[in-house]
Amino acid sequence: MEAIAQLFRNKGVKRIIIFALMVLFLYSVRSIINLILLTFIFAFLMDRLVEFTAKRVPINRRLLVIFMYTLIVGLLTFGLVKYLPIITNEISELIKRITSFYTQPHDNVIINYIETIITNNQIAAYLENGFSMLLKYFTDISKTSIQVLIALILSLFFLLEKPRLQEFTSKFKTSKISPFYYEIEFFGTKFTRTFGKVIEAQFIIAIVNCVLTVISLIILGFPQIFGLAIMIFFLGLIPVAGVIISLIPLTLIAYTIGGFIKVVYVMIAIAVIHAGEAYVLNPKLMSSKTDLPVFYTFIVLIFSQHFFGVWGLIIGIPVFVFLLDVLDVTNKQPKKI
Repeated sequence: MEAIAQLFRNKGVKRIIIFALMVLFLYSVRSIINLILLTFIFAFLMDRLVEFTAKRVPINRRLLVIFMYTLIVGLLTFGLVKYLPIITNEISELIKRITSFYTQPHDNVIINYIETIITNNQIAAYLENGFSMLLKYFTDISKTSIQVLIALILSLFFLLEKPRLQEFTSKFKTSKISPFYYEIEFFGTKFTRTFGKVIEAQFIIAIVNCVLTVISLIILGFPQIFGLAIMIFFLGLIPVAGVIISLIPLTLIAYTIGGFIKVVYVMIAIAVIHAGEAYVLNPKLMSSKTDLPVFYTFIVLIFSQHFFGVWGLIIGIPVFVFLLDVLDVTNKQPKKI
């Protein structure tokens, strides 16, 4: 009995047990996991934005938080009212255009070969499901907008009362559940430092990638720019794989509007944009321990998508990086003597 008690006093064993309890708790509230993830992402990103602005603009923190949330909610409302019907229509047109191209017979050997590859690897089914899901999100806007609204309100209250929350939470250090507090604090710090950092980097990269790609598509004369912009942004949140997935509809549309020469132009534009992303943005936004090999990236994405669906594609890599950080696994090369 004493041996068992001694085992539970071991810091490593205690940490594993508490981590398992946290995972079990998250699994038990999986029905509201969308709300939890959205609240964390909004709170983290807005906190970073507030801190960044507060260093440069001498203004009361609470006023700054209220101003920024008012601005964002106003922009979201304006965007939904003015552009939601256009975006929904353009996504529908994109689906029809790609489906029409895919169902028409082609005499070109290369096109037929690409279609065979797409069919054999079920890429067409993934694309169709992805577009259908995107369309469903925009048409069934009531449920999604309620979740986003609640997440925004929760993150707003968190930022407004952040100093008070930190002060109140620190009281648990001397409470009867202090062992739990210290372990949760350990995991919380790691989670914010790794998961939050990667999510922030993914959002910045997705925005930059979306803006540059949309400019290129406008120059090349692509139709349905709003729908393509939404698609590129969301796919840009998926590391590595998002580029490959977005290339398929873009090249198909390019072929229908301008033949092979347009496809070549699109490939060159995407290659230049993502070369800049890989060699300029990624090194600045990602630390060395988040720079995963491509093979690991794809394996994590495949498993996370299988178990967690669309959310898995976005949060799979950040969660994996968080686990690596907890296990003290780094990607740094040892110095040669």
